[in-house]
Amino acid sequence: MSLSFAKRLEVVKPSVTLAMNARAAELRSKGADVFAFGVGEPDFEPPAFVLEAARKAVDKGVSKYTAVTGIAALKEAVCERTRKVRGWSPKPNQVVVTVGAKHALFNLALALYEPGDEVIIPAPYWVSYPEQVKMFGAEPVTVDTTEASGFKMTPEAFDKALSPKTKAVILCTPSNPTGSAYSESELSALLNVWKKSNSWLIVDEIYADLVYDGFVHASVAKLAQDQIDRIVIVDGVSKTYAMTGWRIGWCIAPAPLAKVLDVVQGQSTTNATAIAQHASVAALTGPQEEVERMRSAFEKRRNVMVESLRSLPGVSCRMPEGAFYAFADCRSLYGIPYKGKPIANDEDVAFFMLDEAHVAAVPGGAFGAPGYVRFSYATSEERIRGGIASIRAAIEKAKRG
Repeated sequence: MSLSFAKRLEVVKPSVTLAMNARAAELRSKGADVFAFGVGEPDFEPPAFVLEAARKAVDKGVSKYTAVTGIAALKEAVCERTRKVRGWSPKPNQVVVTVGAKHALFNLALALYEPGDEVIIPAPYWVSYPEQVKMFGAEPVTVDTTEASGFKMTPEAFDKALSPKTKAVILCTPSNPTGSAYSESELSALLNVWKKSNSWLIVDEIYADLVYDGFVHASVAKLAQDQIDRIVIVDGVSKTYAMTGWRIGWCIAPAPLAKVLDVVQGQSTTNATAIAQHASVAALTGPQEEVERMRSAFEKRRNVMVESLRSLPGVSCRMPEGAFYAFADCRSLYGIPYKGKPIANDEDVAFFMLDEAHVAAVPGGAFGAPGYVRFSYATSEERIRGGIASIRAAIEKAKRG
């Protein structure tokens, strides 16, 4: 008699990113210098005062369970930071602190989605959005966008995708993988469509502090206070404060939903790590000069990455408003010889770059955008220039045969 696994996992796609990472690790083990443009995390260290807050927490004996949804000081810090930076004022009983923003999204999926439900997700999308939806038996409804539209969902396409089965809509602004961000007027137009539906609106704002060229982030919770009882904001310290491994995220939800999320989390992880919560209080309430320094560095790196990608033969790349990703159209590289046959898709392009140029990037098909490749510029300008130069050399060599 053989043992079986839960059938819900049969619909979850394996990650091509893991295959890329495994190949990159293999190359490194052989001594190759791999340019890491696939990793979605800052290469900076957290601000020094955040590390000091963690040390003090250890010295004070912060090592016990906390409330499931987080310590009071962190909830209050989230509310105050939201008021100052996002322009609206949630209450602490709306905040659920989680083991990273991904965990917040997973909790929401468990609490909200059921078989027969539909969840609207604009494409390109972060890989976990549709997979979490499918994991709980609901159906992701992807709305394709184009580079010409800034990779942003139009009100017309949104309206067409809505149905009586729509349980939720997931937006990410600025976006992973494209770096595109919705302006206040663009969000208002989408809200006018959404208000006619009977659905939740979940907005991932994890990259909201990393915007460039004077772009002003707008929070839908501020723009639609009359609908705040069905809006959920997801955020965390990972990207803004370079604290990816600390695993502190949160969602700000209507109080009744927050209570449900308390139950969900109480039967899974319980609280997020106590020491990391105290460090996150320091991050949110301390001086923000380091945040601006990192943001400014990312803006310069973005310019170098996009300009360098555009210098590759036939490659085009939109200038993103935020995050730390460049999303390049690499279809011009189709047909280049690779392993005895012509490159045929974006996955071939990505593995060609990894094998022949030692550049690790992520194929766009994983994000619902075949033909594109995502390049993270969360690395130094020198490494960006070196990696793109290596790609150019590999392309020229392949074309020469």
